[in-house]
Amino acid sequence: MPLDQVDVDKLAAQEAEMSFLDHLEALRWHLVRAVIALVVVTIVVFLAKDFVFNTIIFGPTKQDFVTFRVFCRLGALLGSESLCMQVDPIKWITPVFGETFIIHMRVSFILGFVVAFPYIFWEIWRFVRPALYDVEQRAARGTVFVCSSLFLLGIAFGYYLIAPFAVSFLVNYELPGVEPQPALSSYITYLSLFTIPSGVVFELPVLVYFLTRVGLLSSALMKEYRRHAVVVLMLVSAIVTPPDPLTLVMLGLPLYALYEVSILIAQRVERQQAAAARDLAKLN
Repeated sequence: MPLDQVDVDKLAAQEAEMSFLDHLEALRWHLVRAVIALVVVTIVVFLAKDFVFNTIIFGPTKQDFVTFRVFCRLGALLGSESLCMQVDPIKWITPVFGETFIIHMRVSFILGFVVAFPYIFWEIWRFVRPALYDVEQRAARGTVFVCSSLFLLGIAFGYYLIAPFAVSFLVNYELPGVEPQPALSSYITYLSLFTIPSGVVFELPVLVYFLTRVGLLSSALMKEYRRHAVVVLMLVSAIVTPPDPLTLVMLGLPLYALYEVSILIAQRVERQQAAAARDLAKLN
C-alpha cells in the first residue's frame, strides 16, 4: 500500500474519533429531533380532541367497549353471566378552574409520547449504536423494533385488559351513604397507571438479554430465585392495579409468563456465548 494512502487512512481514522464536545453536540441533535417528533405528534393528538376522548380515553368506561363485548360473548358461550360486566354511564367532574384544558394538554402529551416512542427510541439508539463493537451491534440488531413492539404490546395489554376490569370494579364499588362523583383527573391518573407501567414491565425480556450478555445475570440465578420473583411480580401487580383479585391475577400471570420467557432468552444467550468460546478456543 502506498505511503500516501496510509497517511490518508490514518487521517480518516483520526477524524472519525469524536471529542467529548462532539458527542454532546451529536446527542443534542438526536434529542432535538426526538423532541420535535414528540411535539408534532402531541399537537396532532391535541387537535383530534373528540376522537381521542370519546374513542380512546373514555373507551374503557363504555358498555360497548370491545373488551366488555368479547367477555360478554364468552360468558354467553360458557353459560356464565358473571363475565358480562355492567358499566353505568359516568358523569365526570372537574372541580378545579381550567382543569379541562390542563387535562387535555396532559392527555395529548402522554399519547404523543406513546405514539412517538418508536422514533424517540430510534434516535437514542442511533446515538448509542456507534459506541458498540461490531459483534455487539450484530447482537443488538432489531433492538428498536423489539423494544418498541414490547412497549406498545404492554400498553395495549393494560388498556384492553387491565383498564376495563379495573374501571368496572371501581365504578361499581359502593359504600353506604356515599354517592360517587369521580373526578376526570383521577381517572386519567388511573388510566396512565394501568397502561404505562405495563409497557415498561413488558421490556423485561430485553433487559434480561443485555444483563445476561454482560454477565450480570444467568438463567440458573433466575431459576433459583423463581419463587422470590413470583412474590415480587405479584407485589408489582398489586401496586399498579386496584384491589381487585381478578385484575391482580390478570396482570400477574402475563408478568410471570414474561419471566419464564426471559429465562429461555438467558439460556439462549448462554448457549451462544458458550459456542463462541468453543470456536475461539479451537482457533487458539
